[in-house]
Amino acid sequence: MKNLTTGTFRSLNNYNYRLWAGGAIVSNVGTWMQRTAQDWIVLTQLTNHNATAVGIVMSLQFGPQILMLPWTGYAADHMDRRKLLLATQGVMGALALGLGILTLTGLIQLWEVYVFAFLLGCAAAFDAPARQTFVGEMVGEDDISNAVGLNSTSFNIGRMIGPAIAGVLIASVGSGWVFLINAASFAAVICSLSFLRIHELHKNEKAKHTSKSFIEGFSYVWKRPDLRALLLMLFLMGTFGYNFAIYISTMTVTAFHAGSAQYGLVTSIMAVGSVTGALLSAKRAKPHIKIILAAAFSFAVGLLIAALMPNYLLFAIALMVVGISAQTFSTTTISTVQLTTEPQMRGRVMAILLAVALGGTPIGAPIVGWVADHFGPRWAMGVGIAAGFAATIVGLVHIAKHGKGKPTPTEANVECLR
Repeated sequence: MKNLTTGTFRSLNNYNYRLWAGGAIVSNVGTWMQRTAQDWIVLTQLTNHNATAVGIVMSLQFGPQILMLPWTGYAADHMDRRKLLLATQGVMGALALGLGILTLTGLIQLWEVYVFAFLLGCAAAFDAPARQTFVGEMVGEDDISNAVGLNSTSFNIGRMIGPAIAGVLIASVGSGWVFLINAASFAAVICSLSFLRIHELHKNEKAKHTSKSFIEGFSYVWKRPDLRALLLMLFLMGTFGYNFAIYISTMTVTAFHAGSAQYGLVTSIMAVGSVTGALLSAKRAKPHIKIILAAAFSFAVGLLIAALMPNYLLFAIALMVVGISAQTFSTTTISTVQLTTEPQMRGRVMAILLAVALGGTPIGAPIVGWVADHFGPRWAMGVGIAAGFAATIVGLVHIAKHGKGKPTPTEANVECLR
């Protein structure tokens, strides 16, 4: 019990978080099943191994993070986050149901996948900042870093299990059933949100509505050199580094000439590293900017090793290092930003962070896909390698210029930037 109270899983002592985590892990498995099936039908059924098309799907799915930024952060700071999440989860479940029906009936076309990816991206753009900041309402300030780490662990357990299940189902019954299973999985999150003990939530005072609410978020970030550096590093990694759907699918199909089962296996093996990285992040009492720097560097080195591997199994094992590094970087960055941002600004700042991390995909994914189509998947991974080293340089420059960093609003949390 002591380890649960003070250790890696301490947030699970909280009833609300425990209930949320149970629903989330079911939904995360379904989400990763759908992602795997969606990339697979685009690459092998709707096109002739066209990595650019996969990149376009990724662009449409993550582009709304930028397009809808004026509204997503505002909604997270001014609306009831639990009710907002109930709405977004319901919409995403309905979209998965529609995609599954079209696929099972044989009516699915590439342009329809594009449309569904964009609509899913719009719902996710509202869901993500609300979901990230809702963690603080469930567990309180002291356990935010731990809860963020456990959220990432849940997400990556889904990433570990989902693709492997999807690979088997795609080969046996087809992609349509994978989409329908994902649609059903959203019921788990909706139920968990419905049964939360609302009176036990740690609700902060809502931000006051002003005509400058949107601009205030950017102004807040601009005045913080530590946040600017972190967001630039995240932009480089998210835009050019985290294109795993392209790396793994094209390496599996064109470099190793393997099938859907192997594709799912590689994705799942990488997720073992991601789960490890998330658990290590959850165990730390406070995030640390030097950990972020080390993670960016090891990401680049790990991706370089993976790009040189001669077969899909060694490639997958090398990706475990990439998974640990990528997850450590992302989770520690999110924890740092949340802990050092005033509660009334968190929704808008997190929306900006997610827009930077995911909204750069419309730029990076088509570029990486084009490189894979014209020069091969190993060269496409070279783009990600360069991004990791570039992010490392940004972090080093920040530390050299600002040293321990600017004091942040909460003195108890200032150490995470040192």
